Amino acid sequence: MLSGSRVSFLGHSTVLVEDSGVRLLTDPILHDRVGHLRRHGAAVNEGLWQGLDGLLISHLHHDHFDRRSLELLDRGTRVVVPAGGGQLLRDLGFSLIDEVVAGDRVDFGELSVLAVKAEHQGGRGPRSVHHAQPVGYVVEGERRIYFAGDTDIFPQMEEIAAPALDVALLPVWGWGPTLGPGHLDPRSAADALVLLNPRIAVPIHWGTLYPFGLQRWRPRPLSDPPHLFERYASELLPQCEVRILAPGGATEL
Repeated sequence: MLSGSRVSFLGHSTVLVEDSGVRLLTDPILHDRVGHLRRHGAAVNEGLWQGLDGLLISHLHHDHFDRRSLELLDRGTRVVVPAGGGQLLRDLGFSLIDEVVAGDRVDFGELSVLAVKAEHQGGRGPRSVHHAQPVGYVVEGERRIYFAGDTDIFPQMEEIAAPALDVALLPVWGWGPTLGPGHLDPRSAADALVLLNPRIAVPIHWGTLYPFGLQRWRPRPLSDPPHLFERYASELLPQCEVRILAPGGATEL
């Protein structure tokens, strides 16, 4: 069993959080493609999604709630999902489901998970009847770790910062060459960092999914966002340590 805390960036918004002997996986993307998007970098090590204690799903968009990836996981795993997403999980065979809204708390042994606000569009797509207001999560155990999911900056991020955050897992890009509303880019993620004031920041949601073939013509969104974020963060919050993990990388806390 892991002594201490560790986060492993598995690509896109998928992070393995290990703390207090509990293993939680966020927004699992475990396959080499999601629709027209292709995975770049190493495939996910299958051993990392074995023996999970729980899944944390931030919202229902296909690049965060991927049916094919969820089908790889043990259906006995407990899943935390925004209210309105439970039926999609039941359709896949999951039964231990906690549907939450911002302010709700779910406990995993010695670990407590608080659902918090996210500024992002709900729903699963234009043809879907499923809707769930996106959330982020604060994992509280030996460390206090904020997983933002997908979000734009919002003033109430200052409330997430109390008590102090050890780690902020912040999205710094999306899945294509441009960003739509409800996302953080490198600069706005650094602005959010000022509100959150964590000890460590790990940029996520970059370098993994990209439209097939586009990397030949527009490769920079696959590599530049975390480094731009690090530069802005050093100017705005120099006391925060930015740890850039390539997909598949891990860091001890």
